[in-house]
Amino acid sequence: MRRRRLLTGTVLAAAVAGLSAAPAYAGDANALDLYPSTTAPGATVSVNTKACGAGETATGDASAVGAGMFTLAPSAHEGEAIGQFKVPPSAQPGTYEIVAKCFRGDKQVAGDLKVILAVAGEQLQPKGRVETGVGGALGPDPVKTAAGVAALAVAAAGGTWLLHRRARGDRI
Repeated sequence: MRRRRLLTGTVLAAAVAGLSAAPAYAGDANALDLYPSTTAPGATVSVNTKACGAGETATGDASAVGAGMFTLAPSAHEGEAIGQFKVPPSAQPGTYEIVAKCFRGDKQVAGDLKVILAVAGEQLQPKGRVETGVGGALGPDPVKTAAGVAALAVAAAGGTWLLHRRARGDRI
């Protein structure tokens, strides 16, 4: 019985400690928020942070995903700096770190962008040509193609000649 009370006390202590911890939420002053944080190639991502302070700008770096540098400009909304970049259509699925450095000071914040093949509910359109091959077993070789056409022509001529003889009553 004593062991059970000891475990119950430990579990309760862990639960209380977990409840008293500060929750992580969007708009954290030391974070770089990405909207949407999960996206498909070709989409535009909005970025904002409160890390730089009111009226300050920042330089964003999305070269990890292939988008390059972008600017975060001051916003009238609670001292945030905001910016945008476009995920290149050639971006591969994965998680990429997007970084922003404040113009004044050495403060730098980062956020993760997850690139997936398609956003749920979004339909992808096929791109490019269909690779079905040319010429079947002969392939695209013009000499082989000409030989095949000649063989078909000889077979057609021979069949026509046999049918013509049969129609005239000649013995075959």
